[in-house]
Amino acid sequence: MVIRDLAVPVPVIQGGMGVGVSLSRLAGNVAKCGGIGIISTAQIGYQEPEFDANPIESNLKAIGKQIKRAKEIAMGGIVGANIMVATKKYEEYVRAAVKAGADLIISGAGLPTLLPALVEQSKTKIAPIVSSVKSASVICKLWDRKFKRCPDLVVIEGPKAGGHLGFSLEELEEFQEEAYETEIKGILRLIKQYSEKYQYHIPVVVAGGIYDGKDLRHAMELGADGVQVATRFVTTWECDASEAYKQAYVNAKKEDIQIVKSPVGMPGRAIFNEFIRRTQTGEEVKHWKCHQCLEKCNQKDIPYCITDALIHAVEGNLEQGLIFCGANAWRAKKIEHVSEIMEEFAQEFAKI
Repeated sequence: MVIRDLAVPVPVIQGGMGVGVSLSRLAGNVAKCGGIGIISTAQIGYQEPEFDANPIESNLKAIGKQIKRAKEIAMGGIVGANIMVATKKYEEYVRAAVKAGADLIISGAGLPTLLPALVEQSKTKIAPIVSSVKSASVICKLWDRKFKRCPDLVVIEGPKAGGHLGFSLEELEEFQEEAYETEIKGILRLIKQYSEKYQYHIPVVVAGGIYDGKDLRHAMELGADGVQVATRFVTTWECDASEAYKQAYVNAKKEDIQIVKSPVGMPGRAIFNEFIRRTQTGEEVKHWKCHQCLEKCNQKDIPYCITDALIHAVEGNLEQGLIFCGANAWRAKKIEHVSEIMEEFAQEFAKI
């Protein structure tokens, strides 16, 4: 897979996972093995000593530190950042990632309408996350009209993804694999039109429920150039989450993976635990201070703080934490190395 001047030996992007699940260690090792390592900027500075007092400043500082560390590990591999449009101070986060030398910025949780302007005069490539022909059309038309450019890469994220999802609860309940594959083909046709207009092959990767080499093969048979994989990389020795967090995936059964209502209004996919049980019964989890994470979050109205819940989880305090995961988290049976996973994908890609 080629993204402008970036050659990707193994067409696998490691999906960004926050809070703190995909930082420099995971991203750096995926990049070192020939894929694209992605750091999630969601509350990336939670380990900084000043985080509680100055969350935004801590996050901006951590973006630079984490990208630098990942690039050192990657030894020339491709390292990028996932930055949610819904993030407070989104523009500052993007500029910080560009300044730190991010090779790629992937942006979803809203339409990244201003992203091209924020990376001007830099080598940083940009990729919107879309989930429908409609959202792909809106962003491509806007970038074409306003900035006279097309995406460097497009990520199609389907309903089987983990964390916050770009679908309504009704859409998730009525999800049918074949119907969504039709949507993927529609997006691919649309992107091809912009590829022809700009005389540049815009690579498209499929995300959501991608777990192994067979999924890569299937995505490429649909016409995609590669895949984005997140959940599979959680149960690796190199993942930045706590061992308890990883073990929650290994221990999860298929029926433990549920769609939950996030306090920020979007459905999400997570592993059922005591924390979810408490929130589903209407119990309000006290939160003392706003961590300035999402633009559209009103502290007075939420049943719990999403930042607190995700930090508790990644640190291993699972009974107080929200454990986001993809639909196939139950398939994890052991902790493995990033190199083993990447070799599996590389072998399948070689066959293709």
